Amino acid sequence: MKISHAFETFANEAPQYQQAFGQLIQAWGENSALEDKTNHLSYLAVLAATGKTSGLPFHVLLAKKAGATREEVISAILVGLPAVGNEVIHALPVALEAYDAVD
Repeated sequence: MKISHAFETFANEAPQYQQAFGQLIQAWGENSALEDKTNHLSYLAVLAATGKTSGLPFHVLLAKKAGATREEVISAILVGLPAVGNEVIHALPVALEAYDAVD
């Protein structure tokens, strides 16, 4: 799975922080009441709503691996449209490119 250049730099240049961050994320996921696919789709919605498109390819692949369909990814990306406006539309091509790249 391809990670963003920023996260790759984080891992290479500050491995102790990246390791601590990874442990936090793992514990967070283990404590979530959401099933895996729902959790990943929810995260895609947050990334799209906040304009954080660099992490989308990685997280789209996690959602796909958890069983998310292309249509579910589209819905997750667009769920924030009424609340935050067209910012989420910028995430759509990034997410779909990542989804379609891997079968």
